[in-house]
Amino acid sequence: MATRIYDTLIVGAGFSGIGAAIKLAKAGVDDFVMLERGDRVGGTWRDNTYPGATCDVPSLLYSYSFVKNSSWSRAYSPAGEICTHIEDMADKFDLHRRIQFGVEVNGLAFDENDGVWTVKVKGKRSTTFHARTVVLASGPLPDHKLPDIRGLDTYKGKKIHSANWDHGYDFTGKRVAVIGTGASAVQIVPELVKQAEFVKVFQRTPGWVMPRLDVATPPAAQALFAKVPAIQELARQALYWGHEVTATALVWDTPLTGLVARLGKAHLHRQVKDPWLRRQLTPDFTPGCKRMLISSDYYPALQRDNCKLIDWPIATMSPVGIRTSDGIEHHLDCIVFATGYDVHLTGPPYSVTGIGGRSLADEWAGGAQAYKSINAHGYPNLFIMTGPNSGPGHNSLLVYVEGQLDYAVSGITTILRENLRYLDVRADVQQYYNDRIQKRLTKTTWMSGCSSWYLTADGFNASMYPGFATQYLRQMRDFRFDDYAAVAHGAHTGSGARSSA
Repeated sequence: MATRIYDTLIVGAGFSGIGAAIKLAKAGVDDFVMLERGDRVGGTWRDNTYPGATCDVPSLLYSYSFVKNSSWSRAYSPAGEICTHIEDMADKFDLHRRIQFGVEVNGLAFDENDGVWTVKVKGKRSTTFHARTVVLASGPLPDHKLPDIRGLDTYKGKKIHSANWDHGYDFTGKRVAVIGTGASAVQIVPELVKQAEFVKVFQRTPGWVMPRLDVATPPAAQALFAKVPAIQELARQALYWGHEVTATALVWDTPLTGLVARLGKAHLHRQVKDPWLRRQLTPDFTPGCKRMLISSDYYPALQRDNCKLIDWPIATMSPVGIRTSDGIEHHLDCIVFATGYDVHLTGPPYSVTGIGGRSLADEWAGGAQAYKSINAHGYPNLFIMTGPNSGPGHNSLLVYVEGQLDYAVSGITTILRENLRYLDVRADVQQYYNDRIQKRLTKTTWMSGCSSWYLTADGFNASMYPGFATQYLRQMRDFRFDDYAAVAHGAHTGSGARSSA
């Protein structure tokens, strides 16, 4: 029986994977399959169901321009509504028939002689798939992790990670700790204080918090967006350019950065009356260096009678709770870890083997690098969504993803149209691109001295794009064939047949 070789295989059925499927189908690429480890589409927005889970980017901007949703209920929509929108996209474009659920990828290997990727999977179908091209759309934050805290395994109470919420656990009458004060925590804490007997929030570093201007979308506005899509697009563009302006304050340290700091301090002063608590909550780093937090109810939650902020470092966990460095042992029924994700800055979550047996994990050990964030030399016909140095510090991630989708479709259709065995970005092109990116990054706020998940342990920035979204999209519109070595079927590798190397 002949091996089934797809034109394209898409890993993941979240925003990026669904977007890739829609774009490929519109471009006439019909022979593709999608592999999803979960039991339904949605990705991050399917998995993150903690209380208060909401996007901190306006709904009109946190969606694709080519699949608009006119019925967002709020300016900042909750996670469940975003997940429903992704499901609606899959339904609208009849994608479920192309998705194999419960199939988790655990390895990719490229055969340069045939120009085919072999994709190993585990799950309900432990087998292999084969495809000429692969789109890695598993997202930048697919896996969560517990922090490396001394005594973690000794704690006998309930442990819950924000990305794996236990909805069966009753917080009523419980003494609860929240470890972390980042983007998830500022949404979780205001909800927990409504249920638990007492909540202690363990803070390592206070972040910059800006007010959340969230309002319900009037039914009349939803009806108008549905009837006149051009008006919704106008509103989207206004939000886009408004966010672009903020790059001059958050990506680089400018006089506007000082204005953001003053606005953040004004928000803190307005909501927190106790001077000592204000001091505990005042950041000591440049706005933008870490992810900005958006909340109007986090500070009020910390001041409730049943909530207390703890900024003493955690020394160890014990069977009954947490012991801080001041010697106090906090007895707890439950600990919520709002400690982030296993961000793959130094390699993918599974083995990726390229030409000549080279390993992407080995090559990315010192920090991930790719050309335009999407292609890695030595790994032909592989297109990485939300890859190295594609993260925004000021605008919607989906704006960047749209540019990546168009670029990937350009590459894939070129391979299929020209019947290429493979298309591999040239090493010198990739190196020149990354040298420029790293040089530009030295002038950004992300490299101004704070510790963040944007950086590897030794300070290498493999995450963020040092510029405007407009600049990023401009580069992604320009698919230059000469940047790649292209080898046709029937040609000897390195022969130069159909090669621009």
